Amino acid sequence: MADTMDANASEKPYDAVYLAKKHRITMEDAKKIIETHGADRKASDKAARRIAV
Repeated sequence: MADTMDANASEKPYDAVYLAKKHRITMEDAKKIIETHGADRKASDKAARRIAV
């Protein structure tokens, strides 16, 4: 059952607040990243790391 929950969580896009806090970026940047990359968390993290540098 836990495996199902984990799989579903990875398919959902990030919450903008979580992404912004995780990478220490602005909410506006986090929202733009989520709009661009949707549910692709790996791509969202990569984009956020580029901004955070």
